[in-house]
Amino acid sequence: MTKRIALFLVVAMMAVFTVSAAAQATAVVKGVCKDEAGKLIVGATIELNNLDNGRKISLKTDSRGEYYSMGVPSGKYKITLTSAAGVVLYYLNNVPIALGQDNVNDFDLAKFRADDEKRSGVTDAQRKEVEKAKKENEKIKGINALLIQAVQQRKDGKFDDAVTTMEQAAAQDQTHDIVYGSLADSYLGAKKYPEAETAYNKAISLAAPTSKSIGSYHNGLAQSLLKQNKTDAAMVEYDKAAQLDPPNAGMYFFNEGAVLTNLGKVDEANAAFDKAIAAEPTRPDPYYQKGLNLLGKATLSKDGKMVPAPGTTEALNKYLELAPDGKYAQPAKDLLTSLGATVQTSFGTQKKTGKK
Repeated sequence: MTKRIALFLVVAMMAVFTVSAAAQATAVVKGVCKDEAGKLIVGATIELNNLDNGRKISLKTDSRGEYYSMGVPSGKYKITLTSAAGVVLYYLNNVPIALGQDNVNDFDLAKFRADDEKRSGVTDAQRKEVEKAKKENEKIKGINALLIQAVQQRKDGKFDDAVTTMEQAAAQDQTHDIVYGSLADSYLGAKKYPEAETAYNKAISLAAPTSKSIGSYHNGLAQSLLKQNKTDAAMVEYDKAAQLDPPNAGMYFFNEGAVLTNLGKVDEANAAFDKAIAAEPTRPDPYYQKGLNLLGKATLSKDGKMVPAPGTTEALNKYLELAPDGKYAQPAKDLLTSLGATVQTSFGTQKKTGKK
């Protein structure tokens, strides 16, 4: 009986020794997790990655944002906090886990961010601004790709496709005039004139008065208005285009003169052509169109000869001087011949072409 008791005591002592050794071979790891607003992070994953042997232990935070494990082998660990949505929020590297003590590793994201700012010299506000700028740059890159695509589609005559492309761009960006200007050009090409009018007005409202594109927006708006028989409003837009974009005023006044000519308003048309000539004296077409309009004011002399209105032959000859091989060069010569006027063949020389 005594031998049995002694044997039992030896076995019991061995069991106690084994349990004690096992307890000493592992450690307790715990902590509390809070986000940048100080709120508890519930349902997140804590991954303990043993840097010595690569073994991993995965834990979950409870309703109090806490995690706990008492069976973690000692060593150095990378401890990663991942949200319930699978987003890595933060990690601690080379964390020592020691035996015989509670290894507390809290995740206080507000404190961590502040510490990171001190080390990097970049504040959280600055970091957010950089991230915002990066996202904006990516957005602009995508918009630019759509703009280039729409330009090519318009060149290919695929105006409906261009409209689709630019509507997509406008859905992503409502702040840049170039987006609505391109959308308006696409609508105009697709003969969607009310939509073009709306888009041009939007582009104008977003553009700075000194924008290089402001004149073209008013010019496009004038064209969309003309297609809707809003002539008076279109004339106003041509004048605005010339006023806001002086380098291209000659073109805008010429467009205005062409419209007025088609409406039979010859005097008003020639006034517009005179403005075009004053703005761009080397542009040949206004001289020719003015000469044509003046032909309608020719009179007959007592002997039945045509007497051209003052300025007619000068306008036609000026066209020939500026564009001797131009589109209207031969018609201009023929008109001068019919008038029995002098055709200027080159600067400083003239040729009389009266009928014999």
